[in-house]
Amino acid sequence: MSFTIAIIGRPNVGKSTLFNRLVGQKLALVDDEPGVTRDRREGNARLGDLEFTVIDTAGLDEGAKGSLTARMQEQTETAIGLADALMFLIDARAGLTPNDRTFAEVARRANKPVVLVANKSEGRHGEVGAMESYALGLGDPIQISAEHGEGMSDLYDALRVLMPEPVEESEEFDDDDIIVSDEELALRPIRVAIVGRPNAGKSTLINHLLGEERLLTSAEAGTTRDSISVEIAWQGREFRVFDTAGLRRRSRIEEKLEKLSVADALRAVRFAEVVVMMMDAQNRFEEQDLRIADLIEREGRAIVLAVNKWDLMERKTHLISALRSDADHWLPQMKGVPIVAVSGLMGEGIDRLMTAIQDAYAVWNKRVPTATLNRWFEQAVDANPPPAVSGRRLKLNYITQAKARPPSFILFCSRADAVPQSYLRYLTNSMREAFDLPGTPIRITLREKANPFAHKRKRPS
Repeated sequence: MSFTIAIIGRPNVGKSTLFNRLVGQKLALVDDEPGVTRDRREGNARLGDLEFTVIDTAGLDEGAKGSLTARMQEQTETAIGLADALMFLIDARAGLTPNDRTFAEVARRANKPVVLVANKSEGRHGEVGAMESYALGLGDPIQISAEHGEGMSDLYDALRVLMPEPVEESEEFDDDDIIVSDEELALRPIRVAIVGRPNAGKSTLINHLLGEERLLTSAEAGTTRDSISVEIAWQGREFRVFDTAGLRRRSRIEEKLEKLSVADALRAVRFAEVVVMMMDAQNRFEEQDLRIADLIEREGRAIVLAVNKWDLMERKTHLISALRSDADHWLPQMKGVPIVAVSGLMGEGIDRLMTAIQDAYAVWNKRVPTATLNRWFEQAVDANPPPAVSGRRLKLNYITQAKARPPSFILFCSRADAVPQSYLRYLTNSMREAFDLPGTPIRITLREKANPFAHKRKRPS
């Protein structure tokens, strides 16, 4: 089992900056505003030859019972409980504060090894603040600068003492000898991003899937800031699900922190294999919903539409069928996209949603044999030949699938620049019906077939 270290401390001491340096990626949002981190985030860290799990936490702060601040602290306390050791960060430039002293007591009560880290120690002011930290009674401070990478060797020495000796592997073992079967590939976690407008219920849905209050939720829009990933097992299948910040119209995004949150959500979409776009059942298919769906289609991700808060709707038999017709009307570029009515709070429709995710993933990975593809192609062209352009007939030769994820095809033709987009839409829709590819993005690239006689000059008459 991996050794786990939780980074704790009051807000704005550089916990997320250190987390990003240890995992080698900018996973956690960093800003000068205190309290950016709200949910706990886990990552695989490496420092020299040390490998361990690191948990970034919300800043320890006091808040009224039931408030968002208090629930943020509960998330931090959970991280402390999960950890094998703690890194207690202080801001060396600011010196010790009453909150540092209060929460140093929290670290002591955890009865776990504690490494005292004086961050932002660069410069004369940092040296003075680091010396003050001896008063906490947590041992010698490790002076570092997480932003500039200073003091990492000293941090390595401190952590090395705490961590168990690595198990020696056989010299005969070679990673190249591992053979991964198709069955094993099929069992790898499906990466799923949950996106939507603010307050659509994304975190509530994931909490229900997990069966615990893992992610902070609130009636206030914009509670989620970082894209937090969690592991979910459902009926023997593994999923890695990313909760994301709500996506508002660009013109309404003014604060720097929200811009960072949106950028993080867009990265989660690009990293995902299936994207679940959540809409509010009472305000579905609004302009921003359509923009988000179009973004997902352009990124080439498999998509599932989840209409949340269905428990608040008046139960009428025609509403479910209306969802299907509304989706095809508003999103013609992804005709047949799976759409599921759910209630993240009550747990309604969760099984249908997880089934739809797996089905969309299978379609996204689908390959069509070339022979079958060209039989369909001949029939489609015969049924509806391409229009003549400037009095000249377009010649479409054959088609082949270049790749899956999403299904992408190359169409060889005589004049690629002359094939109208309307005809490509006709081929795309026909392909969806013929090969059962509902909703998934389909890419058709036009390529001109080389003319074998182009190099020959005409004979003089």
